[in-house]
Amino acid sequence: MRLVLNVLWLVLAGFWMAVGYVAAGLLLLIPIVTIPFSLAAFRIAGFCLWPFGRTLVPARGAGVASGVGNVLWILLAGWWLALGHLITGVALCLTIIGIPFGIANFKLIPVSLVPLGSRVVPIGSAEDTAGVAF
Repeated sequence: MRLVLNVLWLVLAGFWMAVGYVAAGLLLLIPIVTIPFSLAAFRIAGFCLWPFGRTLVPARGAGVASGVGNVLWILLAGWWLALGHLITGVALCLTIIGIPFGIANFKLIPVSLVPLGSRVVPIGSAEDTAGVAF
């Protein structure tokens, strides 16, 4: 079932949202200081392509630097990526078939706002303790 959901997700929303994350990651590669943000954008792009069956968990050892980085991320790229998820989620919720995918878009908004200090793991792994399941 996850395979079917992921393929439908890829066609309906995942590809375009992943393109947004890759574009943000490429733009953030230009200044050398923001390379950690671009790596986070590429990680989220992969999660956005294939979200069902994976979850987001807090990274152990993420401290103050990830908190400060998340504030900078929101200012640089997070707000417009979250807006993209919001608009896509609302558009998908207009049809009955698109409602589960719209809800999945809404669940991706927090990671688009604060990606640092979290990791993507498969559901059911030993590291999956308090994640947001899709």
